[in-house]
Amino acid sequence: MKGRLNKIGLLLGVLVFTASCANNSNTSSNSPSQEKAAEVSNSQTVEAIKIDGSSTVYPITEAIAKDFKSENQAEIKVDFSGTTGGFEKFCRGETDISNASRPILKEELKACTDNGVVFTELPVAFDALTVTVNPQNSWVKDMTMAELKKIWEPAAQGKITNWKQVRASFPDKPLKLYGAGDKSGTYDYFTEAVVGTSGDTRKDYTASEDDDVLVAGVSNDPNALGYFGYAYYEQNQDKLKALGIDSGKGAVLPSKETVEKAEYQPLSRPLFIYVNIKSAQKKEALRDFVNFYIEKAPTIVSSVGYVPLPKDAYYLDSVHFNRAKAGTVFGGQARFDLTIDELLRKRAEL
Repeated sequence: MKGRLNKIGLLLGVLVFTASCANNSNTSSNSPSQEKAAEVSNSQTVEAIKIDGSSTVYPITEAIAKDFKSENQAEIKVDFSGTTGGFEKFCRGETDISNASRPILKEELKACTDNGVVFTELPVAFDALTVTVNPQNSWVKDMTMAELKKIWEPAAQGKITNWKQVRASFPDKPLKLYGAGDKSGTYDYFTEAVVGTSGDTRKDYTASEDDDVLVAGVSNDPNALGYFGYAYYEQNQDKLKALGIDSGKGAVLPSKETVEKAEYQPLSRPLFIYVNIKSAQKKEALRDFVNFYIEKAPTIVSSVGYVPLPKDAYYLDSVHFNRAKAGTVFGGQARFDLTIDELLRKRAEL
């Protein structure tokens, strides 16, 4: 499959992107010094790749960028400001790739359209949004979705502040909460899946777009409860305890297996990168990097701690990217109950 993917990616890349590059060719005769200056200018422009967005997707993209730079002369800057913050920059044309832990929304689609930003949507992994407590917490092993809603809904602000208020059998101890900031796709996803409306949540908790800040908060507070992407839990298992989530069929712990079997619902979710098509047409290094990303994703995604997609999904990523297929299959709406199989079916619609 890898060989087939590489050949198709190369062939399609040549067919789609050559025309764009050819339009920029200068047919006039230049002096050697002019040609040398153009070469230097082009190399400086082409090698600059700017990436921002989701902190959840950040570890995948950062690891792949590191591997790419070890084999290629390329300048790649990977940062994170949350999915929402990343789309704000991406739709202004400030970045080449936007990492996202949810699909692009209608208002973001409009911003991209207004600014002439055309993109390809590429799912790269699946995540299990993980609810955690401190390892010293001995009274809770699982929670129902109703209990999570009771904790996080807006009506809980200033009122649900003690563990005993969540479940009568829990001790009389203060409840300290840690969660995603409102620029985060994790925030959007969690609030919609748990509370019922995206962004509808209590505000009296420690919020951050930096998952390491949330990990530190929970790991240092015996009375804490927090949520973030599975990779951050897996990398810090010695400092955290994951809770099983009961959505009506019994408590299920987050894991690669429960995500693949669609058992950890509704807190399983796809992760994406969005690529600016015009940037890819102009920047050879960006085209090479995205094809490298697709090829390496199955291995890197697993090593980082997320769930890789089936081979067919990465094959579709390669085809869609190299054919410059634009747009989203989600219609500007976030989905909070999507399985891997459903994602593959939706990809076929584009």
